[in-house]
Amino acid sequence: MAKKFSTLLEKMPHERRTKIEREVQELREELSLAKLRSAMELTQQALATTLEIDQAQVARMEKRTDMLISTLSSYVQALGGTLEVRASFPDGKVYNIAQFSGLAKTTGVE
Repeated sequence: MAKKFSTLLEKMPHERRTKIEREVQELREELSLAKLRSAMELTQQALATTLEIDQAQVARMEKRTDMLISTLSSYVQALGGTLEVRASFPDGKVYNIAQFSGLAKTTGVE
């Protein structure tokens, strides 16, 4: 007989449940650009139209591991979001990096 996951979860030690919850939260927060676009229910073609580039350029952007912050900002803005650049430190302090907060929407993404 199948058991409900909630029942199994309740029987786990508190430390294990806490670890699972933390890992789930981290997975929710970390998405590739392609998964982020997909989560926003947009195709590469629809995003390309918004960015005024071709679909192949969107595909290349989603595979890159290094790009200009302005390019990434344009991508996120085309999804309807805002890019925030932050620095996090081991002592728990987090700072927004000010010079990137005012990036204007650009077209012709590199």
